[in-house]
Amino acid sequence: MSHSTPFLTPRLVGERFAERAIPLELLKDLAALEEMIVEVAKWRYLQEHPNRKRSPRGFTDEISLKLTGIEAGSAVPQISVFFAPDPFPPLLDSLPPASLRYVDQARSSLIGAINAAEHNESITEHLPDFLLDYFNRIGRGLQDSERIDFDPANLERPASLTKATRRKLILASAQVEELTDDVTLRGTIPAADQAKMIFELQVLNGPRVAAPIATPHLATVLEAFNGYKQGARVRLQGVGRYNRHDRLQGIDAVEHLSLLDPNDIASRLDDLRALKPGWLDGKGFAPDLRGLDWLAQCFESRYPDHLPLPYLYPTAEGGVQAEWSCHAHEITLDISLDTHHGDWHVLNMATGEETPWELDLDELSAWSQLSAAIQRLSESER
Repeated sequence: MSHSTPFLTPRLVGERFAERAIPLELLKDLAALEEMIVEVAKWRYLQEHPNRKRSPRGFTDEISLKLTGIEAGSAVPQISVFFAPDPFPPLLDSLPPASLRYVDQARSSLIGAINAAEHNESITEHLPDFLLDYFNRIGRGLQDSERIDFDPANLERPASLTKATRRKLILASAQVEELTDDVTLRGTIPAADQAKMIFELQVLNGPRVAAPIATPHLATVLEAFNGYKQGARVRLQGVGRYNRHDRLQGIDAVEHLSLLDPNDIASRLDDLRALKPGWLDGKGFAPDLRGLDWLAQCFESRYPDHLPLPYLYPTAEGGVQAEWSCHAHEITLDISLDTHHGDWHVLNMATGEETPWELDLDELSAWSQLSAAIQRLSESER
């Protein structure tokens, strides 16, 4: 009969973790955490027994980490360590195996290393080089505004794992030349090899890298490859591999791959990011990159998926013009990336009637108004 004791209660902080929700993609991190704890426990044992070359056989066979609950608030998974009692205890009462002490030490080493990364202290005082590579699998799914507090009860040093501290932990190892991260990329497929099940992705405004072809994605790869000269683009979600200088080296895994609409907003805005000052015959301001990020987020979160997408053009003033054609109506929306102001204009080609609006695109109501108008004018085609 196995016994258990509480081990870790990390707190996941971010919008995705509200109401005790943990995205399934992050459960991979918990599985990697168990592997790391076991290996750190073996390392701690060898530190105390320098005459041994390896830990005892079956050292951690009877120990496992399991998710036993999720506390309220920001998601707080309750992780317990399960163990089989020592079958030959020195006393009458059964005792935990001796290896459990090193598992507890492994937890302290983990928390110490994360705190060291967060406070610019020596990471390798807590963990050796060869074990830091585990952070290539732990925390990979975190987004920019998210973190995992591994010691949340310690208000001064909660051991917060973020994208930044994770990077420090990985690169603190002299043995690690590359790190992995979850990526969402848009690009074209100029080459595909069905025999080797590999394709090449030309990232928009980025490098050309190789990626594996998973069987469920083969048809999409071939369709994008055959449509390459016609400008077919794809959206890839997976695991990217970067060097120490943050340059993408390749794709280790492809989780999702889909063909993009020719007017895909994020893809078109990526095109605009490449514009330089003077792009229009020596004139023309380059769009502000932060403004393009803002516009991409607005369309992503506030423009309904079922509505037709506009075609986006850069303006000489550094803004963006969105254009729709809905039956007899030509629609333009001139967007200022600085003020987030929109000038909306509808021209009825049959009657010559014009309808101008001014919109504050920071307001959700403006996007609701815009979407309702596009919906109405699109339905007039039927």
